[in-house]
Amino acid sequence: MTNRCCAECGEDGGVSLKICKACMLVRYCNADCQRNHWSTHKKQCRIRAAELHDEVLFKDPPPKEDCPICFLPMPVTILSCIPLPDATITSVPIYDFAVANAGLAVQRTEEFYSCCGKSICKGCIYSFCKSGNARKCPFCNSDRVIKTDEKEVEEIMKRVGANDPGAICELANDYNSGNIGLQQDDEKARELLRRAAELGSSHAHFCLGIEYYEGGDLKKAFFHYETAAIAGQEEARSFLGTMYERSGNIERAVKHWIIAASAGNYFAMHSLQQLSEKGIVSRESIDSALTAFNDSCAEMRSEARSMYIAFMTAIKNNAK
Repeated sequence: MTNRCCAECGEDGGVSLKICKACMLVRYCNADCQRNHWSTHKKQCRIRAAELHDEVLFKDPPPKEDCPICFLPMPVTILSCIPLPDATITSVPIYDFAVANAGLAVQRTEEFYSCCGKSICKGCIYSFCKSGNARKCPFCNSDRVIKTDEKEVEEIMKRVGANDPGAICELANDYNSGNIGLQQDDEKARELLRRAAELGSSHAHFCLGIEYYEGGDLKKAFFHYETAAIAGQEEARSFLGTMYERSGNIERAVKHWIIAASAGNYFAMHSLQQLSEKGIVSRESIDSALTAFNDSCAEMRSEARSMYIAFMTAIKNNAK
């Protein structure tokens, strides 16, 4: 029997046969044949479907999105842009360095502008403001003089109406935090995140993964984290590594952490270091991941971002 024949009745239907979408291995002439053959096919189908899923999940992720002004990869946290001390390159205490610089480790590295729908890195924003243009958008140069909440809502709603995933995520954040005069509404925020996820936003999938994980729905959390990770969201991939470690599947945890660390995720790099100290991850794997980690971070550094980091560090120190 070939894949030109129905796996159940053997009829040669050629290209008119419908392939099993889960495993892509067998074909059927109709839904009845597929249902009747399921008891025979299900084991093979589930094994192959899992293999196909892993091929997609663990392939090299797409490159990070670039800042539309400096065209450098956009870091998840500003910590990725800090030149690491020698100690972090030789003995990998990256997490300790992150804890010591916690304010930078969790700080957003981009800002969404509803006027043009662009997310711009804080380095470019800082440089633009320093050049005397603090009252304008760094990308479209539109007037950003302090606007009323009503104007801000009107502006972002226009982009939401045009199905801009970035604007929808931003509005979800505003509802979640009660910003720009909106009443805090968690359910509305979730609705918007689901809408942005359907439009392909990896950030929305990541946020939904957090929502479902904290709500105890691990199946949905896995789905959204995996969807975000496949799209290149290294935070989601690092979280997947943690979930697999907690479930005892160290092999899959390591796979996820290596990919996340190679994209510049310091927590994944730290997790690999801990496993190396326990003898679970080889020194060669650590060295390879660390080299990729440092290379990825180096690609995200710039003079403008360094100036912004110095500015924020000075503010932090003055506040002590």
